[in-house]
Amino acid sequence: MKTELLDSVESKSLKKEIPYFEIGDLVDVQCRIREGAKTRVQIFSGTVIARKGRGINETFTVRRVSGDEGVERIFPINSPNVVDVRAIRSGKTRRAKLYYLRQRSGKGIRLPQRHSKHTVTK
Repeated sequence: MKTELLDSVESKSLKKEIPYFEIGDLVDVQCRIREGAKTRVQIFSGTVIARKGRGINETFTVRRVSGDEGVERIFPINSPNVVDVRAIRSGKTRRAKLYYLRQRSGKGIRLPQRHSKHTVTK
């Protein structure tokens, strides 16, 4: 009863369509930045290393290496400041959380590419 009530209240704040992406995917996250009176869209590119929560509390963590320094950002999926999430490349993983990438550097960060089973042939 309690969860049904919460779900009905939360459903008004949820986005209609959530873009499809998985753990290990290389994504471009378009986030809205407000500077004074102006707003602009900034792209944060990186690998999705975690996804957690459900409903309005669902978040995902994106990691990238910028100048020998690892940068991670946590984005709420249903935030109005997250304009779009676009999957660039799909990575093959065997885990739900890729926290082990934090200890790796160089080519060790790269994940093998996942090949889809449904390929178009001419």
